[in-house]
Amino acid sequence: MSILVVPSLDEEPWPTLGGQVCAWIEANLTFGPGDLRGQPAKLDAEKRALIYRAYEVFPRGVERAGRRRFKRVAISLRKGSAKTELAAWLAAAELHPRAPVRCIGWDKKGNPLGGPVNDPFIPVVAYTEEQSEELCYGALKTILEHSKVARDFDIGMERIMRVRGDGKALAVSTAPGPRDGARTTFQVFDETHRFVLPRLRKAHQTMLANMPKRKASDAWSLETTTAPAPGENSVAEQTMHYAQAVHEGRVRDSRLFFFHRQADDGHKLDTPEDIRAAVLEASGPVGAWSDVDAIVEQWNDPSADKTFLERVWLNRMVRASERAFDVARWAELARPDHVVPAGALITAGFDGSRTNDSTGIVCTEVETGYMWLAQGWEKPEGVEEWEVPQAEVEAAMEDLFDRFDVWRLYADPPYWETVTAGWAGKFGDAEWLDVAGESKTGPRVALFPTNRHRKMADATRAFANAIADGSLTHSGDAALARHVANAHRKDLTQKDDDGAPLWVVTKDRPGSPQKIDFAVAGILSWEARRAALTEGARPDGPSIYDQRAAAGVEAIDAW
Repeated sequence: MSILVVPSLDEEPWPTLGGQVCAWIEANLTFGPGDLRGQPAKLDAEKRALIYRAYEVFPRGVERAGRRRFKRVAISLRKGSAKTELAAWLAAAELHPRAPVRCIGWDKKGNPLGGPVNDPFIPVVAYTEEQSEELCYGALKTILEHSKVARDFDIGMERIMRVRGDGKALAVSTAPGPRDGARTTFQVFDETHRFVLPRLRKAHQTMLANMPKRKASDAWSLETTTAPAPGENSVAEQTMHYAQAVHEGRVRDSRLFFFHRQADDGHKLDTPEDIRAAVLEASGPVGAWSDVDAIVEQWNDPSADKTFLERVWLNRMVRASERAFDVARWAELARPDHVVPAGALITAGFDGSRTNDSTGIVCTEVETGYMWLAQGWEKPEGVEEWEVPQAEVEAAMEDLFDRFDVWRLYADPPYWETVTAGWAGKFGDAEWLDVAGESKTGPRVALFPTNRHRKMADATRAFANAIADGSLTHSGDAALARHVANAHRKDLTQKDDDGAPLWVVTKDRPGSPQKIDFAVAGILSWEARRAALTEGARPDGPSIYDQRAAAGVEAIDAW
């Protein structure tokens, strides 16, 4: 077993409110969403130990007597370890008007006595607004609704208040405003391995800087995560590197408590027995109630992303460059019931080859960010030689421009130079009114060579960020999902402004049968939508949409 703890576990124990906090949780709260929903809360040995450390205070007789030892706590455990539930339990205690979460005095033996926070303000941060209900805030809401202390709160969808109004927790996906930020007494960052967007990293920095503003309330911050993917520059990765620097003595920070448990890096994964042992090693106490057999069976799927499984179930920091995009997150964004109306303003991407490869047309609705595979062609199994049917491709493209108002098609030209030139001439220019009411024109068909790496890297990162923050949704098409899953990451030598490597997508190996053309077409389609928004193209225009709407053309399914 491999555990990184900052500071070391070898030191003498400090005074702590942890026992009182644990007792309060188990006496008053319940389990959150899941199989044990509504049943009395029960802490395993590891979570109990983490709470004891998180609530250590300076001993009596020193300058900071009774003040919190740690201002920043970060916990990294494998998927399914109920990290979110732990954070929600602590948020409930920090919010309650009688929970023992701050030292208010000492007993005769010199042990700290706990009391509540005065007027607590608790932002609970998720990586997207849409995920707030599924992560810590949603767990907190469910726990309090079923708890013995439910009557002490006014519980809403986006905020939970003490009934007297003197304290609240709220769901946020960015930093609170200056006024609210200055009031923070406790804050939670949940699933920080997903905090990869610049705005989320900035929010994290800003909110950590807010901690000293309420000295009397002894504010602190909690981060929970699964092992981050190296190279994504997520908040979790930054925290991991920072903790390692503290552990190695390169940085001095006595106010940080960091805990990370994983399967040892040297543990082999050659057999089911090896994998099972590694999962148990990474699990700690949660292995006793986890379905370890079901976890191990995931390695038997030949299409499974083994590096993803290793990262989430063994909590190892393994390179995400094996896969370009978060496959599980992509699946969460499926909206198969969405209907794109005929004549809607859309963008499109086209990528493909001529022989023995795939070719696809992917579209995105400008107004909603909804994406779908308009049509795709893949080499049939068992066929030695195959060529993409050009006539079908051209017919599909004409049908696309007839059904919808295509603001722009980005096309990767190799092997299709003459055809794409013909499309540019046939479909002409788009005309639209921007948000200021000014008339603009631009080509409906534009070339986007994917071998221009810097330009493609910018488009690819925008696509990945859209998946991460949920601004992109899609039809749930299995072929498109497969190509997205097949896309691997190739780092470039160039860096972005934050020093992180720029990257593009590639196949897992040259000549691989695992195709990625539909994913590339999706990237081009999304980049065209970005251009539409930048140019101010209105989602309810231009004239073709208005004409078809006036003619009563019915909505059609998104192909």
